[in-house]
Amino acid sequence: MHSVTTGKRIIYQIFTRLFGNRNTRNLPHGTLTENGTGKFNDITEEALGSLVRLGITDVWYTGVIHHAQLTDYTQFGIPADHPSIVKGIAGSPYAVKDYYDVDPDLAVNVPERMKEFEELIERTHRHNLKVIIDFVPNHVARQYKSACLPEGIRDLGQDDQTGLAFHPDNNFYYLPGEYFTPPAEEQNPDMVSYYEYPAKATGNDVFAPAPHINDWYETIKLNYGVDYLNGHQRHFDPIPSTWHKMKDILLYWAEKKVDGFRCDMAEMVPAEFWGWAISEVKRHYPQVIFIAEIYNAALYHRFIEEGKFDYLYDKVGLYNHLRPLTEGHGNAEDLTWLWQNESGSISANMLRFMENHDEQRIASRFFAGNPFSALPAVALCATFHTGPFMIYFGQELGVNPQSSEGFQGDDGRTTIFDYWGVPEIQQWMNDGRYDEANLSADQIRLRRFYAALCHLALNSRAISTGHFYDLQYVNNNGQSSGYNASRIYSFLRYTQEEQLLCMYNFDHETHYETFLKIPLQVMDDLLGFKNDADIKLITIFTSHEKIQEQIINKDDVSNSGIKVSLPPDSVHIFRFSK
Repeated sequence: MHSVTTGKRIIYQIFTRLFGNRNTRNLPHGTLTENGTGKFNDITEEALGSLVRLGITDVWYTGVIHHAQLTDYTQFGIPADHPSIVKGIAGSPYAVKDYYDVDPDLAVNVPERMKEFEELIERTHRHNLKVIIDFVPNHVARQYKSACLPEGIRDLGQDDQTGLAFHPDNNFYYLPGEYFTPPAEEQNPDMVSYYEYPAKATGNDVFAPAPHINDWYETIKLNYGVDYLNGHQRHFDPIPSTWHKMKDILLYWAEKKVDGFRCDMAEMVPAEFWGWAISEVKRHYPQVIFIAEIYNAALYHRFIEEGKFDYLYDKVGLYNHLRPLTEGHGNAEDLTWLWQNESGSISANMLRFMENHDEQRIASRFFAGNPFSALPAVALCATFHTGPFMIYFGQELGVNPQSSEGFQGDDGRTTIFDYWGVPEIQQWMNDGRYDEANLSADQIRLRRFYAALCHLALNSRAISTGHFYDLQYVNNNGQSSGYNASRIYSFLRYTQEEQLLCMYNFDHETHYETFLKIPLQVMDDLLGFKNDADIKLITIFTSHEKIQEQIINKDDVSNSGIKVSLPPDSVHIFRFSK
């Protein structure tokens, strides 16, 4: 089993272009001049200090690497991008235009943009925070060309045999004899045509010259030696050209003291490449971490064991179970099924979250409509196992997109394609103070909940490194009085030094007065109370008013159970003490 870094990571994802933007104009489809943009320099000492106080350990700066966009930077020697192959005006950060450059939008002084990013890395490290950036290995922008290529490095596609649909050492897949037709031009015949011949395969594995508007038409697929049109034949010996080029890119950023990579759509790239590339990078930079965006649970073990990833996105696991519970349906007993499927073997590798740039905001009408409805789910993400917990910027403030920003549309997500200012972030910024002065009472309450949760996860050894024991099996089916196992979830987290009882009520309306049973053998052998008859139970974390400590009898715990009051949408974590 591939080992992971010990200790709890709390990752804060910043969408860099939006984070520091103070412009409040927010015109749909607005230009950079109209709507403004955040800069590297906006992520100040004050901002980073505020994140440290929140309990953050790592910052994922999203959208750092130079991507296709419609803002004109030709005066700085940066070629313009064709409008028919750019989504939105600001462009998608996942249509990388130059792997060796940073986004000029993010610089105050465009010619000094790399220096400004390097200063951000140094600033972040001064606060003992780790720096994570995106690595987008499956596809690039259609007009990809590096203007900042290091000496001795050959550019992607530079040596391709473009007359061949596939060759192991081609960096792209080609459609010989075919012209590429962007879907935007099919919808707007007056648009100046984009020329691409021969057409290249599109990023989401579309091997056709005219992809659909819902395809990743602005990107081209990279070739890792898999012949998709001939039975997915794999040509990995000798090592393909793309492998070497991508390894060089990873080493380039690691040399700049980047501490980790969130790897976009990692499952669309062969696990064999990851095992090789991650090993190569860690040979030089052993502390660098790799996080895989992956949605196929059947591949989890392979991408940890063979691919050597440190952490995997856990959307199809915990997120997909917690979202329906947060929306008022679903079944808490399914969480037991999830734990049993993991069997503890990969739980430390799972990165848990309730928001990121791809998902709808909790507070939006498309999801919970109220950020406080998600407190049990958020707390569960942080406490379920030892793996990392992630917060998307402004999640702790209840960010609630309520209209279309442009290309993104009105869908409950914060735009990744448009220039925009996020009102809740601007309130927290407070003219660079990054404090609570302009926040509402509810925002202050929400942010303090997140801060308390993060610090609990960091400071509790039971949560950051301890064992897990599910209590549903002994409390469901009416075995415990008042315990509704479809709405309540309970488990133990424990080490030899610390023993915790964690309880979550996902019901939005019902206040449960319930009894929770813990088997006598568990109290004796796992929690270490074999020689104790009476045990103190102390509330150490709750989303509601603190419950006073109580003395419980061990025999009563296994027979009638511990009496617990669970208000709607509540979290309660207790510590056992002799």
